[in-house]
Amino acid sequence: MPRSYVREARRRALGRRRERIGPIIDRLASEHSDAEIALRFRSDVELLVSVMLSAQTTDVNVNRVTPALFQKYRKPEDYLAVPIEELERDIYATGFFRQKAKAIRGTMQMLITEFGGEVPRRLEDLIRLPGVARKTANVVSSELGHAQGIVVDTHVRRLSQRLGLTRNEDPVKIERDLQRVVPRPDWARFPHFLIWHGRRVCDARRPRCEECVIEDLCPASRLR
Repeated sequence: MPRSYVREARRRALGRRRERIGPIIDRLASEHSDAEIALRFRSDVELLVSVMLSAQTTDVNVNRVTPALFQKYRKPEDYLAVPIEELERDIYATGFFRQKAKAIRGTMQMLITEFGGEVPRRLEDLIRLPGVARKTANVVSSELGHAQGIVVDTHVRRLSQRLGLTRNEDPVKIERDLQRVVPRPDWARFPHFLIWHGRRVCDARRPRCEECVIEDLCPASRLR
């Protein structure tokens, strides 16, 4: 299990999590004012499909596939109008194409029969869709302006641990820890800040602490 920095934060007298979270958010918001979801989409359905396709691959890879995909499939009915083998070929480059094609078709069928062809906003409805787990549901609901949780991906997990905001490994437990300290109005944007900071500064193997705007608030800093 990775080292826990919760106790280290106390040892270094950096303040309690609730005391540090405000400055952490403010500084990251200033440093990464352009932080947003990397996936490209033009509609709610395209957002949902993009996030489903992003499982086990990169956003860059998904963005290579979706322009042609979304030109061909414009509404839920379009995904059901072709043989599943054709949809599999169209999303092949995203990996796990058979499972994803099955999940997408199942989701589109449910959107049509239960939600009038619209993507639901409520988390409890989203997680009922085939192939939509909590992380996907959190991403979709947040991007639609109805954040009901906090997205936890690999960057959010790593930085939350390094900042001493959680000592947990399980994404659900990490999300609960973050929900206790992150103000609800920031639930949607906070993951974006951590993701972009993780990509630009807080590298998994070689974090650039000397360039970090929250170094003095981080118990994992290598400068002290």
